[in-house]
Amino acid sequence: MQPARVWLITGASSGFGKALTEVVLRKGDIVVATLRKPSVLATLTKQYPPSQLLLLTLDVTRPSDISAAFTRTQEVFGRLDVVFNNAGYGYFGEAEAIPDENARALLEVNFWGAVGVSRAAVRFFREVNAHGKGGILLQNSSMLGISGAPGVAFYSASKHALEGFTDSLSKEICILQPGGFDTKFLSGTFFTPHSAYANSATVARRDFYRNVVPEGDPYKFAEVLHQLVVGAEEGKKMPLFLPIGEDALAKLRLRLKRMGKTLVDVTPLSADMKKDGDKAETMAKL
Repeated sequence: MQPARVWLITGASSGFGKALTEVVLRKGDIVVATLRKPSVLATLTKQYPPSQLLLLTLDVTRPSDISAAFTRTQEVFGRLDVVFNNAGYGYFGEAEAIPDENARALLEVNFWGAVGVSRAAVRFFREVNAHGKGGILLQNSSMLGISGAPGVAFYSASKHALEGFTDSLSKEICILQPGGFDTKFLSGTFFTPHSAYANSATVARRDFYRNVVPEGDPYKFAEVLHQLVVGAEEGKKMPLFLPIGEDALAKLRLRLKRMGKTLVDVTPLSADMKKDGDKAETMAKL
């Protein structure tokens, strides 16, 4: 019989993190739920015993918090099968409207925080888990990591950066690219419009973000993640990129269409760039 898996979930207080925490617990697995304020999930501690649910304080911008969370996981459970790297947030505003300190703080959480958790997860899988066991790292990106959109330049940049990092790191890793899900993500900070864009299309986009109710169900998302992990244990190949939701698939199709056209258009300009007589090797093998 398959032993209960041990999951470590960041950003477990709401949205995808909370949904996955609840789904995984219902299925009998073990969860290390990490968040800045563990009291948010106090009701779950009344439903599940300490042997199945461990709540830990974690601010992903603090390396000491990350190290402590993985150390505590090792002390309590001795192993770790799945890490859902999910903590993050977003801003809405024109690129010129968002102050540098806010943009940098967002990158500190969405990119550098995720990188810190990724490094700790890979080290744990290699050095703590049984030899050859490894583990699964689920990296929560966004469809905005496929292609950006007006008003979310820095959020999109953070997800593009995370995907580039993960693509280089990849082995038993899956980059999740969810579309619009009802996770309260769009209830985040809206900055005062930059004066240069007061009458632009971003005003309408701002109103859209304020009022839209995304159609995606985060609990269905969580079920897909659980299926993904079970499938990997059964030998099914895990995709490196997983767009989730019709809107995410549509964004990927559009991106591929644009890239395909670009490839055709620029090939005559770009193909013959070798130095005459040079014996250097192509970088295409990277």
